[in-house]
Amino acid sequence: MAAFLAFFVLAGAVKAQQTPPPAPASDAALSRASESPAAGQVGPGSVHGAVVDREGSVCEGAHVSLAQAGPVAQNARTAISGSDGRFVFGDVPAGAFTLTISSEGFTSQVIHGVLQPGESYEAPAVRLLVTTAQSDVRVSASDQDIAQEVFKEEEEQRVFGFIPNFYVSYAPNAPPLTSRQKFNLAWRSSIDPITLLSTGFFAGIEQSDNSYKGYGEGAQGYGKRYAANYADNFIGTMIGAAILPSLLKQDPRYFYQGSGSVRSRFFHAISMTVACKGDNGHWQANYSGLGAGLAAGGISNLYYPAADRNGVSLTFENAGIGSAEGAVQNLIQEFVVRKFTPKLPNFGSSKQ
Repeated sequence: MAAFLAFFVLAGAVKAQQTPPPAPASDAALSRASESPAAGQVGPGSVHGAVVDREGSVCEGAHVSLAQAGPVAQNARTAISGSDGRFVFGDVPAGAFTLTISSEGFTSQVIHGVLQPGESYEAPAVRLLVTTAQSDVRVSASDQDIAQEVFKEEEEQRVFGFIPNFYVSYAPNAPPLTSRQKFNLAWRSSIDPITLLSTGFFAGIEQSDNSYKGYGEGAQGYGKRYAANYADNFIGTMIGAAILPSLLKQDPRYFYQGSGSVRSRFFHAISMTVACKGDNGHWQANYSGLGAGLAAGGISNLYYPAADRNGVSLTFENAGIGSAEGAVQNLIQEFVVRKFTPKLPNFGSSKQ
């Protein structure tokens, strides 16, 4: 029995001597093992995004620079936005980064972010804006061009969206209107559908009150009252807003102040019944407005019934009443009307 056990012990020792030990790992294998990430470790990520212009259209060819902060200074990486406006940076180490986007003719934009390990970071859409240098081209346009732009805006001004309010300037330091623009605005105001409807409304009131009895009753009397009302408005507008302003080089518009104390705005509105801006930009007596009231009153004697025609004294009296009505209208313009005028350009106050 002892001999049998000794035999097995001797055999195991011989087998152990015959089995070769494991070969040592090569240097290359050790290097690969050291470079491979540890279990659970995540590699670098990516940063990408899109560049668009002010209207939201893609911006091709924009220069995009990515810089990262760290203990060792790193050179910024650059990319160019493609035809779809997109850019991408791959193999970006985790950490804080800065994107700088620039393109000729646009203001550079800067985006800061933090990239997490293995993250695919989508930067917010980069919207490039036109540089100030290009915007100055519009500022250097001629006074006539600027006046035409303001004129177009004023032609669209309507209280509650439908009542014409053409003769108010909300633009600060608006350039003067040309004679052609003054006549166009007067004609546009005179043929506006609201002008025609309001003329019919007031003619109907006169008909119901039997005002101007010399016109008679019925459809014929209403037609005469309508024609007289329209003639009053047309003659007053053409003389006071086109003919005299062109001859005297005065601006027929009311210039909205909009800023300052209530007292300041109140006196501004009142003063514009007897004062106006000249085409030279200086304030002066409103000869156009005063003259239009007298001229329209004198001409009305040609078509009003003989019993209702104004004498010279009554003409001046009516002109004074017209000035008082103009003061009330200016106060309404200054404190009320703008609030009810939709889609009005934000020009700011005229005193700025």
